[in-house]
Amino acid sequence: MSRLLDAYRRTGADLPFGDPLAAHGVAMEGYFWRFTLPESGRVVIALCGVNRAADGGWATLGLAAHPGGFLRTTAHPVAAADPHRLGAVAGEAFRGEPGRLRVDLGPDAGLDVRITDPKPWPRRILGGSSVFQTIPALNQYWHPWLLGGRAEGTAMLGDEEWDLTGAQVYAEKNWGRGGFPDSWWWGQAQGFAEPQVCVAFAGGQVSAGPLRTEVTAVVVLLPDGRLLRLGDPVISPVRAQVTDEHWTLRGRSPRWSVHIEGHGAIGDAHVLPVPLPAERRNVPGALEHLGARMSVTVRRGHRTVWSGESTVAALEHGGLARARTEAARRGARPDATDAPPLPGSF
Repeated sequence: MSRLLDAYRRTGADLPFGDPLAAHGVAMEGYFWRFTLPESGRVVIALCGVNRAADGGWATLGLAAHPGGFLRTTAHPVAAADPHRLGAVAGEAFRGEPGRLRVDLGPDAGLDVRITDPKPWPRRILGGSSVFQTIPALNQYWHPWLLGGRAEGTAMLGDEEWDLTGAQVYAEKNWGRGGFPDSWWWGQAQGFAEPQVCVAFAGGQVSAGPLRTEVTAVVVLLPDGRLLRLGDPVISPVRAQVTDEHWTLRGRSPRWSVHIEGHGAIGDAHVLPVPLPAERRNVPGALEHLGARMSVTVRRGHRTVWSGESTVAALEHGGLARARTEAARRGARPDATDAPPLPGSF
């Protein structure tokens, strides 16, 4: 039975009540943290994609901030994902664990943060991908495992050192057999009037063999601690209309409805890399706003339960063609590495 379960997880899927945080052994295991300081309007993100090539693991690493447009990305020649719990390491450049995150991409690009008072995803039958989490060999899965917390630490961003103590914390994991879908959209926000609130969504073109469909999942942690998750295509579908500057999502279940509007100017967006795992290189793949506007309304029946707006939201529109076009317009080029794999593991 253990061998069957291991083989099942290596497809990227998890059984109900399973743990999606441990490494699955697929082509890409992505780890993402976001730190929000609403009072100053500052936001910092850190990412690590642990990628599998024929000759071993390597990493897509990134550190970015708003305001100011700081961005540092690289392809690191060695990486490993923890097979027993949440964790990612890339040599001395990146180490992420549930309560600690350290990034070292040079003397002017680093972060060292401890996370206290965590608000983890509550124990439920399924994670953020809902029923799709149980389907083997999808091109992408998503799980927002940390919906709040408090940061203690600093970030070095160019010639500025930011104190992140007190920042609101969000973290997620995404993974899949072939990297990223052809097209996707994503968003996350804290910084609402109620500091307990956390909103996240993820959608895109999902495929597994002949199965091809478009799915969007929405998660809202309400001020009273209730967690809403919409996105089951049968009982709680979410419709998304997305451009590079506008995001509109409407989700509905028999009792609840969620309406999300997001706006960000394309000139303010970061161009983030995505990996081509087998080729050991990154390419421009996503336009991500770190200081966008997001308004959210949650209703139960016809009654508004909560509504709010954040001016430090993250909004992303992914797709290789559009990201390459924007990168070229800015005179940028994708990161790449031909460095051989190095030994490294947990």
